[in-house]
Amino acid sequence: MTTRITIDPAQMGGVPCIRGLRIPAATVVGMLADGMTWAEVLDALPDLEPDDIAAALRFAAEALRERELPLVPACDS
Repeated sequence: MTTRITIDPAQMGGVPCIRGLRIPAATVVGMLADGMTWAEVLDALPDLEPDDIAAALRFAAEALRERELPLVPACDS
């Protein structure tokens, strides 16, 4: 995996964070999902580095691979 994503039960309730900072990986991914660019995320969270954003995205992708998601039936229009 990556050393940029840290999980510490004593910090933020064990939520996966960026490099021990109090910035959850999910927050970074959510900002991108909301349409922010990498530059905007870096401006909003100046402690981040571009490699942190990439690590958050890789972490999210891996988390989805490891979960069993419910199937949603396709709707006919």
